[in-house]
Amino acid sequence: MLWEGLTEATHEESTLSVTYLAFITLATMIAACGVVLDNAVLIVGAMAVGPEFGPLAGISTALVRRRPRLALRSLTALLVGFAAAMAVTVGFTLFMDAVGLFQRSALEGSRPNTAFVYAPDAFSFIVALLAGVAGTLSLTSAKSGALVGVAISVTTVPAAANAAVALAYGDTGQTAGSAEQLLLNLAGIVLAGALTLLAQKYLWRRRRQQG
Repeated sequence: MLWEGLTEATHEESTLSVTYLAFITLATMIAACGVVLDNAVLIVGAMAVGPEFGPLAGISTALVRRRPRLALRSLTALLVGFAAAMAVTVGFTLFMDAVGLFQRSALEGSRPNTAFVYAPDAFSFIVALLAGVAGTLSLTSAKSGALVGVAISVTTVPAAANAAVALAYGDTGQTAGSAEQLLLNLAGIVLAGALTLLAQKYLWRRRRQQG
């Protein structure tokens, strides 16, 4: 595994930029439509558009390589990105409600396809761990296409969107549940990513010693 190549890749993907903010904001707004309409297709689409795995991979890499600047840059992109996306989505929700396209009753009604985004459980963390391993392997093996699968397996962006919509309507229960879901997924991905990199580092070192 080429550590310099990995650091360079995560540096590019974890830098806060206008493009990054645009993608994460658009993804969150798409997910907001998905949770209000209880539309699983929109939720999957929002997951695929979201660019948040870059900063998460950056944090994992920074922890393993002890790169505080990379960690700070990645954490900044993650926090600022989600904060901006959620703030815009709150405004988007209020606008859609004003024109009659969003309704609070739709958010609080039966949502069999999207209720999972504000109801975290053990599987939320387990799936995040598995996604973190898969995403990290996709980066270190240059199989970037696998990142799409990782993106649609975790509920980071949908949880952020649900929190924003619920916040706009003053639903503290769903806001708290969505925030917990979001944090569980973020923590699981970072933890799994760091452990995967440590395991690869160990195996790579042993292979060099044996060779």
